[in-house]
Amino acid sequence: MKEIMSYLPDELEIEPKFRKKQIFNWIYDKYVENFDDMKNLPKDLREKLKTEYIINPLTIINREIATDGTEKFLFGLKDGHTVETVLLKMKEGETDDEGNIISEDRYTVCVSCQVGCKVGCSFCLTAKGGFVRNLTPAEIVAQVWMMKKVKNFNKEKTLNVVYMGMGEPLDNYDNMVKAIKIISNENSLHIAPRRQTLSTSGIAPKIEKLATEDLGINLAISLHAVDDKLREELIPMNKAYNIHSVIEAVKKFPVDRRKKILFEYLVIDNINDDEKSANKLVKLLNGIKAKVNLIYFNPYPGTNYKRPTKHKMENFREILTKKGVICTIRESKGMDISAACGQLREKECSCSN
Repeated sequence: MKEIMSYLPDELEIEPKFRKKQIFNWIYDKYVENFDDMKNLPKDLREKLKTEYIINPLTIINREIATDGTEKFLFGLKDGHTVETVLLKMKEGETDDEGNIISEDRYTVCVSCQVGCKVGCSFCLTAKGGFVRNLTPAEIVAQVWMMKKVKNFNKEKTLNVVYMGMGEPLDNYDNMVKAIKIISNENSLHIAPRRQTLSTSGIAPKIEKLATEDLGINLAISLHAVDDKLREELIPMNKAYNIHSVIEAVKKFPVDRRKKILFEYLVIDNINDDEKSANKLVKLLNGIKAKVNLIYFNPYPGTNYKRPTKHKMENFREILTKKGVICTIRESKGMDISAACGQLREKECSCSN
């Protein structure tokens, strides 16, 4: 069976052409999961679709909701494997005294692209389970679709999408690019490319290749260290693509004049949080339209790494800011649930054994 969410409208072998738009309207605007519910389609077409395609490749295995509104989903795939998706409430909406909506809640969806991961970062729980397989375009697209369906968002509701969940997006290059095109398409989820951010650990040649795709998305680099020795300890892939090669590839990536390349820096207590590292980071980013996002390390059972203090985080940020580098501290969300990436999946696997 083919996954219909892996296709753009023009790729469906269905005639007449207007039927394609009707099908996509049922799926992406009305969140229908059964072809029988598509009442304006001829019965023979509905039967054909049922024999050739599945709509939703995901099922909800577990769902945790934090006090801050963060929601973490564990999705089951058709082959029995699982992946995580996180819905982050970024900003509360506002209403006036009469209850009229002034502004809506703002959300970001954190999407996975692989079952497991090959990169093997020493600080990442996802890496502990090893790599299983790439997700299909439909399995990537459906994560965003499920957030809108579960929350009963109307079709105009805009979300920000970050490909920062389980897996390395550029290690699943073709499926990732296809998913982005589908998510951006006006007849599917219609989420503007400027609202989508792809995060990579730094496969330099594929960063350069992505630059030629003209997708219009934002790029984030998981840097986490300013010298190759430490980065190789944290991200073994650095042996193949060192910091210099990643920086050179980034310089070729097209950046909208209103945007910047995001550099994610996971701060680990007494590992990479000193003033020397902060100053080296300033030098490293010289000449790049960069923004640095400092991230608290979220401890999980079995890790030797520790969460830095608030004082160290603010001191690191201050050094960068004084040198002219735009820098923010990402506030941790969902701390009262399985916050670390891969933690909910690991919990489910442990319970099943």
